[in-house]
Amino acid sequence: MNEDIISTNYPVSFKDKGYDFLKEIIKNNNYSKIFLHVDENTKKCCLDYFLKHLNNLKIIEIESISGEENKNINSCLKLWQEISEKGGDRSSLLINLGGGVVTDMGGFVASTFKRGIDYVNIPTTLLSMVDASVGSKTGIDFGVLKNQIGTFYDPKLVIIDPNYLDTLPEKEKLSGYAEVFKHSLISNNHIFNQLIKSNNIFIDSKVIHDSISVKNNIVIKDKFEKKERKSLNYGHTLGHAIESFLLNSNKKLLHGEAIAIGIILATFLSYKLYDFSKKNLELIKNHLKNLFGNTNFEPKEIEKIIDLLKHDKKNSHGKVNFILLKEIGKPVYDVEIGKDLILESFDFYLS
Repeated sequence: MNEDIISTNYPVSFKDKGYDFLKEIIKNNNYSKIFLHVDENTKKCCLDYFLKHLNNLKIIEIESISGEENKNINSCLKLWQEISEKGGDRSSLLINLGGGVVTDMGGFVASTFKRGIDYVNIPTTLLSMVDASVGSKTGIDFGVLKNQIGTFYDPKLVIIDPNYLDTLPEKEKLSGYAEVFKHSLISNNHIFNQLIKSNNIFIDSKVIHDSISVKNNIVIKDKFEKKERKSLNYGHTLGHAIESFLLNSNKKLLHGEAIAIGIILATFLSYKLYDFSKKNLELIKNHLKNLFGNTNFEPKEIEKIIDLLKHDKKNSHGKVNFILLKEIGKPVYDVEIGKDLILESFDFYLS
């Protein structure tokens, strides 16, 4: 396994090599201030381990509140205010140590403060390692609508350190697994066959490396999501709508839990419209339901979820666009789906 993955404009580096990169970046850029962005979870579980790698550098800690419901403009206002009050300027560095909320929001804060300052992401969850580590997307939610406000802005470095996964509850690891599994579906590589055989989530450093490489190879071809990068949204059109709808309910789902449902729905649509293998459809449904369980949806809830689709950021000219599959590794882009077929996909999921 290659130790470093080089993405479009910045290194994505594994373990100790990544911290060496970070020290070199700090040394070469003579930053006026170094801010470390954490939430209450990474402050408690990850901060001490991270600081051991930085040789007592002077770092200013700033903190946001965990949870997708806090990935919003109000949280950004507090971070901008704190950076400003503590002397941040255009020569400052922001290091984001945390999961997807911390890295997405921290990247957005960095991209907009003083029209853009340098930032480094150190993802601490499986989801943020395999999804947010590559691609330079930053963003926050707008109400319950996910990632409606954001920028494309490259970090200076991303450090992938699987040791942080030891701090995660199993439910968080499972959430990240949904993105690993999605990458296996769109990449036509050996990962799918490896994953589908297991009754448990199978994650090691090589699986993480391979999953990031899948996304990296796609982003290199299409950074700004004109074509190939759209495949990374497989399962996300309905998955995001489900996640948004349930965000403030007692049935709230983690991102990966909602995306797992979205993958089953999208695979059924692929079967109906593009003759995707029925055998693989059943394998995917059984595999994901075995791991994630079943979420029940009432007819009125499904109607409201479908209504949320009109806000999906991938829409164009008033049309809701889906990514589907002809077969493993062969995506079909910008497919418009009628309501009746979406309802049929929910019937399949619930059966």
